[in-house]
Amino acid sequence: MSLELAHAADFPSIADTVFILPAGTTELPISAAADLPEAARRYVADQLAAESKLIRLNQYSHHHYYIVAPATDKITTHLAAESLRKSGHQLHAQLKTDKVHELYVCDLTETGALPLAEGLALTAYQFEGYKTDEKAKKAPDLQKLILVGSYITAAQVQELAGVLQGVFLARDLVNAPLNKLNATQFAERMAAAGEEVGYHTEILDLVRIEALRMGGLLAVNQGSPEPPTFTIMEYKPAGATNAKPYVLVGKGVVFDTGGLSLKPTPNSMDMMKLDMAGGAAVTGVLYALAKNQVPLHVIGLVPATDNRPGGLAFAPGDVITMYSGLTVEVLNTDAEGRLLLADALAFAKKYDPELVLDFATLTGAAARAIGKEGIVVMGTAGDEWMLELKQAGHRAHERLVEFPLWEEYADHIKSDIADINNVGKGEAGAISAGKFLERFIEGYPWVHFDIAGPAYLTAPDSYRGKGGTGTAVRLTYDFLKSKA
Repeated sequence: MSLELAHAADFPSIADTVFILPAGTTELPISAAADLPEAARRYVADQLAAESKLIRLNQYSHHHYYIVAPATDKITTHLAAESLRKSGHQLHAQLKTDKVHELYVCDLTETGALPLAEGLALTAYQFEGYKTDEKAKKAPDLQKLILVGSYITAAQVQELAGVLQGVFLARDLVNAPLNKLNATQFAERMAAAGEEVGYHTEILDLVRIEALRMGGLLAVNQGSPEPPTFTIMEYKPAGATNAKPYVLVGKGVVFDTGGLSLKPTPNSMDMMKLDMAGGAAVTGVLYALAKNQVPLHVIGLVPATDNRPGGLAFAPGDVITMYSGLTVEVLNTDAEGRLLLADALAFAKKYDPELVLDFATLTGAAARAIGKEGIVVMGTAGDEWMLELKQAGHRAHERLVEFPLWEEYADHIKSDIADINNVGKGEAGAISAGKFLERFIEGYPWVHFDIAGPAYLTAPDSYRGKGGTGTAVRLTYDFLKSKA
């Protein structure tokens, strides 16, 4: 992570500093104005009276910035935190103009510093990329945030830094193109992350995947010149508080052409390096949990391959036998992600899990239904689990919209010649995909996250930026931490 986060008891008198002021502030408290001449104080007071939300003062040797926190009597605390994240994004633009390298964040509220720093840091993220021009590779101006305030601890700052590193890892993986991140390289990156922070990784190669008869993963891989992988990440600290593990499953299609059911281009295929964002999210969560030493036993499963139309590629009309033993009639080879996930979800049973969560850029139907503003979820876990996940989603502002899995939707995936088919009907596509996955769930509660809308953005969107967003890392970390 290029942006360093730190904690300090106080800030120097001459330093670039942002002050977070309580809602309704009309005059600066002395702690935010000790070095200001009277004219500057009047200027800030006038701006506060005009309800300016971001005020800038150039003190020549340093800058002062003032951000007014939203009033929580009018909005929820979760929306107030999101407002401060967005304020961090707006402030970053001004810091870039002012070429600020190091910024102190002085919180005069009780809750503002962490979300503001989160928005700043997420905005400051840059994908390193592959440019060779030294000017184009210029380092970001903002390199360090120091959080100050009696309501903030060094441990909180360190934890936020760990979570952000998990988000940035997920973003880096999603932003990498196929020729830099095939299934084997993806598995190696997951293993390298585990070696760095302390979770164990096992990579199953083609021979072991064939021995396990993972028919879904093998079928999707048939058209590729490169082998598949099935990566098992296990974080099990000595003090883990859960008797049964939480299992996270992530779709790892490192590039999706659609197979023989070829996607159109350039409208769809040019972004399909994003199709492993579910696997990237799982990796980011495991990284953040291990980095912050959260005392939970968590396992991540990521089946990975690309989906191509070459060689002996699987074809519409094929019938494949899955790891679970169920047979699937393939009606569309572009509905491939559910085939990988189904094998992994059936495999998850061996761990006798407390709860299984899967993450996938699975359907355009989910993106069309709620856009990039939220995540479609459905599952068998029950109302209590769903409520806790939704609450975590509100805290992270990665909000969840629950779709039903009514039994009538099973008719959408009926097949004349196999147990089920892989594509459903023209309507309720996100649900029929979930209903397909449900057939492979046995003996454990499960929630499916369709992150197709927010996982990858083609235009900048506040602190989520452009490209891979790391969607679901912060949400899932928040949820799992609450279980410790």
